Amino acid sequence: MSDLLKLRGGAALSQFRLDKLALALPDYHCEQAVFWHFAEVAAPLDAAQQATLTSILTYGSSLPEPTGGTLLLVTPRPGTISPWSSKATDIAHHCGLDSVNRIERGTAFFFSRRDAQPLSQADIATIAPHVHDRMTDVVFSQLDQVHALFRHLPLKPLATVTILESGRDALVNANNDMGLALSGDEIDYLVDNFTRIGRNPTDVELTMFAQANSEHCRHKIFNAAWVIDGEAQPNTLFGMIRETHAQHP
Repeated sequence: MSDLLKLRGGAALSQFRLDKLALALPDYHCEQAVFWHFAEVAAPLDAAQQATLTSILTYGSSLPEPTGGTLLLVTPRPGTISPWSSKATDIAHHCGLDSVNRIERGTAFFFSRRDAQPLSQADIATIAPHVHDRMTDVVFSQLDQVHALFRHLPLKPLATVTILESGRDALVNANNDMGLALSGDEIDYLVDNFTRIGRNPTDVELTMFAQANSEHCRHKIFNAAWVIDGEAQPNTLFGMIRETHAQHP
């Protein structure tokens, strides 16, 4: 059973960043922006270990406790581990804190309205895009909600897609269910090859194929041979780009 330690840090934003935020949100006042650190530990820390952890996480300018404002706590999205977390956890382990499973960091913003009215959900919706990236971050309203960052879900067993038994339709369905974004010719390619080797693909193999395909599809398209109106073209798209450079070095 692991415990979650919460340690308040220093100032998260410089005065320049706070001024920039004030310009973007003229109807609101950011009372404070401060780091909070969250450490998941496998066993309670003794006094010396606690002192070491506190020392690691003490940096930047200290701030007094906020006297007002509504909390907006920005953290990495649940289910992800930030680069900061990986580095901080590695440092903790090198300092002998082996019982620390993971350290994560959030930024606590305290906002109020300049007209002194209570902050509404509509106000929070206005402020949120200015303090977090919805692709990588989430906004909590309470510190205790950070437990969601450290939730451990049971691992799913390896699954197979039954191409040999159900044919192409099995992969079409998997493509939709797993969000693989495979095109028709890519589905045909996988069906042909797994049929040829006589086994069904696993969900891991299909995910890795889709990921590699997504990362490198530009090469497949830009290096492809083009046939227009039945006539093979002399250049690929990359070749056309290079030809432009060759004509105007």
